[in-house]
Amino acid sequence: MIRAFSRLSLLWKILLSTSVAVTLLFALTGWIVLRNAVETTTQTMEDEVGASFQAYQSLWESRAHLLGSVSLTLSQMSDVRAAFGTQDPATIRDTASELWKRLAIKSAVFVVTDARGRVIASAGGLPIAGQDVLAAARQFPLQATGLLVRGGHLYQTVFTPVYLESVPQNVLVAAYGVDSLVARRLREATGGSDFLFVSGGRAVASSLAPDAAAQVASILAAHPALKRVTTGGIAYAARATPLLDIERKPIGSLWILRSFETASERLAALRRNIILLWLLAIAASLGLTYVLARRIVGPVEELDRAAAEVARQNYDLRVKVVSQDELGRLARTFNAMCASIQQARQDLIRQERISTIGRLSSSIVHDLRNPLAAVYGGAEMLVDAELTPPQIKRLAGNIYRASRRIQELLQDLLNVSRGNARGAETCRLRDVVDAGCESLRSSAEAQHVDLQIRIPEEIELPLERNRMERVFSNLVGNALEVMPEGGQVLISAVVEEGFVVAAVRDTGPGIAPEVRGHLFEPFASAGKKNGLGLGLALSRQTVLDHGGDIWAESEPGQGACFCLRLPLVSPREPLLQTLANGA
Repeated sequence: MIRAFSRLSLLWKILLSTSVAVTLLFALTGWIVLRNAVETTTQTMEDEVGASFQAYQSLWESRAHLLGSVSLTLSQMSDVRAAFGTQDPATIRDTASELWKRLAIKSAVFVVTDARGRVIASAGGLPIAGQDVLAAARQFPLQATGLLVRGGHLYQTVFTPVYLESVPQNVLVAAYGVDSLVARRLREATGGSDFLFVSGGRAVASSLAPDAAAQVASILAAHPALKRVTTGGIAYAARATPLLDIERKPIGSLWILRSFETASERLAALRRNIILLWLLAIAASLGLTYVLARRIVGPVEELDRAAAEVARQNYDLRVKVVSQDELGRLARTFNAMCASIQQARQDLIRQERISTIGRLSSSIVHDLRNPLAAVYGGAEMLVDAELTPPQIKRLAGNIYRASRRIQELLQDLLNVSRGNARGAETCRLRDVVDAGCESLRSSAEAQHVDLQIRIPEEIELPLERNRMERVFSNLVGNALEVMPEGGQVLISAVVEEGFVVAAVRDTGPGIAPEVRGHLFEPFASAGKKNGLGLGLALSRQTVLDHGGDIWAESEPGQGACFCLRLPLVSPREPLLQTLANGA
């Protein structure tokens, strides 16, 4: 055994030594605790039986007081006295029945007798004998209280005389039946003590099960001085008090029993808790060793999680350096690597931004050069040459168109950072399309392009007029640019389920598949000779701001169709209507 122990690793030696020490400590502590717990529990049970007896007396007296108060009140009521004064049994029964219905005291029994004990009226079927009334009459004019046993049932009774002209004419008997339900209520009121009413050597009422009650009653009848009784494997602490009738003579006994079952369960729970604590102590001792191992494995797992975060492009993550050994050096190297990657990524972002600015600058310079050249050349000719009025008018027109082109390019740049949209107004769609195409008609005619607008006059919807004119102008302008040899551009619109679907269709070469996925991205010019590549991006944003959508349909060589879907009602109007209704 010793040699085998010596061959174990240090980790296992520590685990076994700790386990043995904790087991011995808890065994000794548990024996002491259990011994004191048993003694304390026994004393506590005896104290609880005494407390239950006092609680029973209080409850029993309160029930008797309630019966006495009700009976005394009834006996002094004028209508009761008047009915009893008639000595007519039918009148007495009717009056008593009406009063008992109004009282409706749960579990209460009422009987009216004459002075000799003959029953006149009864509610609840209490069998009252004349001898009971005569026995109670010895205490009149005071109320007489006591217990009665009739037909194997126990009753708590109060006899109240009803005097007419100083002569007891009738007796009002009020009673509570003492049954298993009453015993269980007493059990609940005393915190779990069982009650056994015994008369004639048998159980009359009990909170115990019938079989257990009969066994306990037989045992106590044979040994009335017992203070502890066991039946059915359950031990009880017992205490007895006599049951007195109206003449204060014992007719049985009440046994108050306190089960040791709960205490036994508590002791068993205490044993389980001690065992559980022992297991927890063993687990804690093993956990300490585990913690030592985790000090090595933990940094490696942290590095693994950090590497996963870096794979998700979270380059801000840093590993905490907690030691100066190999793991600490590895953590510092990892942090340096993350910092290097982060710096390289920031450099790449800066280069991409510079590249974007360069592309924008090149596009601006390229697109501004031609109109500026037209303005410069026209102005130079106006200054240096002698021109005829038609020539001047033609040069002025060129300068105007070049200036307008410059203005459009600058407006496109401003629209890139456009903020909140202006308010919409109800417009006829055909008028908006006409205005957007007006400046392009001369170009269409020059290119032999048939520009047709087939939009019903009655289609009206809320639009930001200037922005939507630019949308149709951009779409038609793009179509003209791809059809230098002529063709057709058709603009149509229909109403479908609360939306207007407009289509701008051309007979050009169509959209190449490689650029179709980038049509609505900024600076996606796709080889166009003019423009910044912002027209479709701004057009899409305008349509989205109106609560609609835009998409392209095209097959190579079969032309292109740009579809716009716009709501007939502004997306802000339902909200405004709701607010107005709420106000």
